[in-house]
Amino acid sequence: MNLVAAIVLVALLVAIAAVVVVRARRIPRVEPPLEKRPLGERGAPLPVVLVHGLFGFDRIGVPGVRVHYFRGIVDHLGSLGCHAHAVRLSPAASVPERAQQLADKIAALPHDRVDIIAHSLGGLDARYALAHLGLAKRVRALVTVGTPHRGTPLAELANDGPLAIARRAVATFVGPLAALDWLTPAALAAFNHDVPDAQGVRYACVVGGIRDTPVPLAIAPVHAYLRRVAGANDGIVPVSSQYWGETLAEIEADHFAQIGWQIGTRSTFDANGMYAFVVARLGDAAVKLSA
Repeated sequence: MNLVAAIVLVALLVAIAAVVVVRARRIPRVEPPLEKRPLGERGAPLPVVLVHGLFGFDRIGVPGVRVHYFRGIVDHLGSLGCHAHAVRLSPAASVPERAQQLADKIAALPHDRVDIIAHSLGGLDARYALAHLGLAKRVRALVTVGTPHRGTPLAELANDGPLAIARRAVATFVGPLAALDWLTPAALAAFNHDVPDAQGVRYACVVGGIRDTPVPLAIAPVHAYLRRVAGANDGIVPVSSQYWGETLAEIEADHFAQIGWQIGTRSTFDANGMYAFVVARLGDAAVKLSA
């Protein structure tokens, strides 16, 4: 039912934004080459916890047919010698509620320390848990991917704009969509004031956007709307909102390709390679610090 709600919400976003027409423009991008060497040659990686975003999940389905939010990424990292856990949080709960769930799940893992790679809303959950729930003692680094650290105008549409009715309709299927209240630019301005970075934790980000490749038809109207009101974006989150801490890479990928889901027929983004690159970079830093 969560997937149904997500599809309905995205469809309504597309319908509302379809009236917007903008001219695309290019912005400079930096995309480091993805590492090909096995992770074991770069220092042993810490276990990685993957945190999903709004309407996310770890995996769903029936025996023999499983759908993973981080599509193929857990298995790929495992094949490179990195133990990865994809955790499940409440799909649309508030950031404090999801953050507590994340802290509890990491506390239950049999590892002294972990690295976190969090997509979209999951990055805010992790930041809250690190700052206010004592998670910092268990985490070496947090890497956010496509996270709206400064909010997204789409949340304003769903709260007070033309999508408010759609929000109430979706809520009848999945319950209150409290997470949307935390995703407006105004809410994130307050969040960033109240949620400082935790000492001793490395903060980094991967910034995604659609710049040089065709915009997938499914998100083209939403992308156009965001470009008009907030500039370059990944179809859900403005590029300018995604920077937090050290920038590990700027990638040519929409919000869904960032987790391995290709919604455009011509998309060639290598999500597996990107996550392997992130883990390798974290390992490199650890080796340098211990030298």
